[in-house]
Amino acid sequence: STTTTTTQLSTQCCRNSFLMAARRQFSSRAHHRPSNPSGKYSNADVGLYTLSGTILVIGVAYASVPLYRLFCQATGYGGTTSKHDGDAAKVENMVPVEEREIVIRFVASTAATMEWNFKPQQKSVTVIPGETALAFFTASNPTDHAITGISTYNVVPYDAGQYFNKIQCFCFEEQRLNAGEEVDMPVFFYIDPEFAEDPSMLNVNNITLSYTFFKSSNSEDL
Repeated sequence: STTTTTTQLSTQCCRNSFLMAARRQFSSRAHHRPSNPSGKYSNADVGLYTLSGTILVIGVAYASVPLYRLFCQATGYGGTTSKHDGDAAKVENMVPVEEREIVIRFVASTAATMEWNFKPQQKSVTVIPGETALAFFTASNPTDHAITGISTYNVVPYDAGQYFNKIQCFCFEEQRLNAGEEVDMPVFFYIDPEFAEDPSMLNVNNITLSYTFFKSSNSEDL
């Protein structure tokens, strides 16, 4: 189903970061558990910890898409960008930071089972914080049957993801291409002006935006 496919893709995007956060919390609790002078634990204790770990992994793998999307966007883990569909007022009132140029590089790839051709139309663009920019990717289906795809994305360096804001993009939405069809996919974005005020971004002059397309279970040939 669409939900299962998208959940798997979102899991790939955020699972490692989510697990790291959960493990830190688990370790913190373990550190404060009552002492065991004998240093021995019963089979029940070992089984409990094993079961807890299993439940954690399964929960992460099958949690809903909105959970992962919100987790990634709220924390910035994995270089996930922020999306601001209705933030027109902020975009309109932004003050560009003219002296701070950033090169945005674009990377496109496909999963092993995806038969599309997918590439960026431009290798890079130079932008400044507080200024909107538009880039395009091209996807084509060279096969003799329709294929539905869905994409994930991330930003490198990861810490720059919190400042990379997408106004419009094609991620996490199914895209269907008929046999021989080709489409252009836009990404409308901006770098938040606060990027220029963050000391940790001082030496960041290049940012890479990557998209990967996967085959959806809604494709006719599945």
